[in-house]
Amino acid sequence: MRNSFKIIDSHCHIYPEKIAAKAVAGTDTFYDTVAKCDGTASSLMQINQEVGIDHALVQSVATTPKQVQSINHFIADTVANADGKLTGLGTLHPDSEDQRADVQHLVDLGLKGVKLHPDIQQFKIDDYRCLKIYELCEEFGLPILMHTGDKRYDYSNTNRLIPILETYTNLTIIGAHMGGWSLWEEASLALAGTPNLYVDCSSTMAWVPLDKTAEIIRRYGADRVLFGTDYPMWHPKDELEMFFNLGLTDDEMKLILSENVKRIYGLSL
Repeated sequence: MRNSFKIIDSHCHIYPEKIAAKAVAGTDTFYDTVAKCDGTASSLMQINQEVGIDHALVQSVATTPKQVQSINHFIADTVANADGKLTGLGTLHPDSEDQRADVQHLVDLGLKGVKLHPDIQQFKIDDYRCLKIYELCEEFGLPILMHTGDKRYDYSNTNRLIPILETYTNLTIIGAHMGGWSLWEEASLALAGTPNLYVDCSSTMAWVPLDKTAEIIRRYGADRVLFGTDYPMWHPKDELEMFFNLGLTDDEMKLILSENVKRIYGLSL
């Protein structure tokens, strides 16, 4: 059955080969877990070929303003050498001195959106420092993939996302982890029906029973959900296996696996 679907993984983290092991170890410590994969683009593409994933969106996060340009160059260079198998998202940082220049630069590099991680970058979603980022991404038509939710922190609390969605009505935000990691039910009840919000199912199915995951997907609507694995945290094979056991219809799966992400990012695949 999988062969009848185009599959696009909308949520993958990658790191340069030389620092991948250290970066993954840091994420393991942050989330008190052990990643299933090594975090390199080469490994991601090999796994995708083996398990039947056709394409992946890749990104990395700048923890300081100085990292923004180097990370965006790394993502763009990786995509350029991926034989059409990857699409890149850029990174921005709220403390950058020239946000417009950073946005223009990532657009010039051919990156299709922006990834923000409030918990790791240590800013609240509705922090005044971030408002210029939202304004510019709205102006440039860049979707934002936003890490959302974590009971341990207030940075990415779902309630902080709501006023941003209401203020920047032409800005598309993808709330990672069903709109609120570890707060899946609460987030879906608060966010479902918001016209400029999408969510992805990354880092959800390993925690939430599959019947409940399917219920949350349908609460948002299949036309609002993207498939994502959160590579390297989880193995794409396992994420696909769980996804195909959600009991969704073929039409729902087609939307989630490829049609929504193509529409949001303007991909011709």
